[in-house]
Amino acid sequence: MADALLTFLLRNGDNTLILGHRLSEWCGHAPALEEDIALANTALDLIGQTQLWLELAATVEGRGRTADKLAYLRDAGEFRNVLMVERPNGDYGKTLMRQFLFDAWHHTLLTVLTSSKDSRIAEIAAKALKEVSYHLGRSSDLVTRLGNGSDESHRRMQDALDELWPYAGECFVTDEADRELAAAGIAPAPDVLKPAWERIVERTLAPATLTAPGGTFVHKGGKRGIHTEHLGYILAEMQFLQRAYPGAVW
Repeated sequence: MADALLTFLLRNGDNTLILGHRLSEWCGHAPALEEDIALANTALDLIGQTQLWLELAATVEGRGRTADKLAYLRDAGEFRNVLMVERPNGDYGKTLMRQFLFDAWHHTLLTVLTSSKDSRIAEIAAKALKEVSYHLGRSSDLVTRLGNGSDESHRRMQDALDELWPYAGECFVTDEADRELAAAGIAPAPDVLKPAWERIVERTLAPATLTAPGGTFVHKGGKRGIHTEHLGYILAEMQFLQRAYPGAVW
């Protein structure tokens, strides 16, 4: 049980850490000042959630590591985030579509986790859900506005959806660790979350005049530590200071 719980906590912490880093790359580069600030705030929310997940992971692991050490001193093969969050930002449409697909899943997961039999997880989920509810409302609104906007914005949003859809499926891949936690009432099996996620997505895609791709192919591996080359570049930038100057503090 302890191994399954640790894996679950790392997956949650790594998802928010890597996506938070990706969003931070827009700081000073977003197409409008309001969007620049909004994305930076979303990134801060996610990294704040990372602190909570990885602190609990360090406690469960019991090896004397801290949240900072888990974030900055693990190699790519030890990260358990889904591949979607390490995808390059691309244009603003791709960033927003990635955010929306993730937010819809994240909100669904956290809603269930607020009833976890592990009170520590339930408390983290309740706190994070307040932030993620805002994230989802914002990303779904922007996807709708751009999808149902000009011909150019519609095309870009549909292209983003087509590209990212196969990556979203990894959020629902279920393994033995997931089933063990589900049986104990600690966390839901990922596959049971998909219908609720699909309802959220459909409610947004319809007014956005966007069409979900067909097919069932899923890009996967990140949850098991098998990543794309993109994660290596993220970690090289994110971990540089701690790797170059071990133990450095402000």
